[in-house]
Amino acid sequence: MKIITTIASIFLLIFSWCWVDLKVGHKRYLKHATNIKYPPRNSEMTVFTSGKILFEDYIKEVRQAQDSIHILFYIVKNDKFSKDFLKLLQSKAEEGVEVRLLVDWIGSKKMSRQTIQELTESGVHFSFCFKPKLPFLFYTIQKRNHRKITVIDGKIGYLGGFNIGKEYINQGEKLNPWRDYHLKMTGEGVKDLQEVFLSDWFYDTNEDYRGTPAYFPTLTPGTQAHQFVVTNGSDLEQTMTHMIRQATKKIIIGTPYFIPSETLFQELRDALARNVSVTVIVPEISDHALVKEASFPYFRVLIKDGAEIMQFQRGFYHSKVILIDDIMCDIGTANFDKRSCFLNSEMNCIVFDRTFIKDVEKELAVDLAESKPLNGDALSSMNVVRSAKESLASILSPFL
Repeated sequence: MKIITTIASIFLLIFSWCWVDLKVGHKRYLKHATNIKYPPRNSEMTVFTSGKILFEDYIKEVRQAQDSIHILFYIVKNDKFSKDFLKLLQSKAEEGVEVRLLVDWIGSKKMSRQTIQELTESGVHFSFCFKPKLPFLFYTIQKRNHRKITVIDGKIGYLGGFNIGKEYINQGEKLNPWRDYHLKMTGEGVKDLQEVFLSDWFYDTNEDYRGTPAYFPTLTPGTQAHQFVVTNGSDLEQTMTHMIRQATKKIIIGTPYFIPSETLFQELRDALARNVSVTVIVPEISDHALVKEASFPYFRVLIKDGAEIMQFQRGFYHSKVILIDDIMCDIGTANFDKRSCFLNSEMNCIVFDRTFIKDVEKELAVDLAESKPLNGDALSSMNVVRSAKESLASILSPFL
């Protein structure tokens, strides 16, 4: 009995420490980090849903860079595609192009010390985001910079869901093919991408280049209206809530992880109550433990309320896209989950251009054609193992 009491006390102490560490660490971080809703911009944008096509274009633009290449990815792996990508950055730095590479410490943990040394010896400026540190060790281990930003010569920008690794170009052993959404942009919106990258660089390195004129050339406005929303563990919930409330006809959400906050969950139920159709597209195959089970309690209710839950069949679905009627769509780095809302640093682009929205609708039609509806009856049938997983997933849902 004494041993059980001791173990329980230790567990309670660790839990209490983690909770206080997380809450206080997050509060301290938000004092320095800013959530920014940039003014409306006009740019020219292209949406990519295939990694192979995206990276053909991306690598071509990197090769043609003349002055600067600023790159932030959540994940850079240690496979051939990743090594070839890093070799390209080294060669550009050796040519005299200023190259900065910022990667998340957890997401890019497979990058070796030798690789980083080779990058820096070639002249690439390198840094990790959110390395664990005291006094808020648990919080910094949980914090992620989930943004994926590239700015080339201050004139060409990329933002979206793809990272650097072989699975993203359909060479993975399990999650193949990979379906995602990624933007390429020229025009005045690139300035905002540059500012966010340089702000993240400053936070992690204390090197401040945010006012450097060379990184902010004069940009010609494009024809497609959009607005960037930058979040650091707060305000994303409010942004998504505002979008959902605008819907009068339909909402389509594409996400690999559907673990909404109670507020967002209720907003979707309210939308259904006012006869807005709600469709959620998620992968049938999961890439992380318990994320499917974490979504099931929400799906049961939404299906009963009249929503359609579609499971993508052709490979892995990693898209981060929200369509509201035919008036706006959101493409960026945030998932429809608690981690993106309350922990991660994210960047989303809300697009208002009707022509662009039609292109996104066509891509979503492809997603839906490759998906099958989730059967609500099967989801509600008795399954002891699934129920146990759901209970554990519910506890861990803020961190999944």
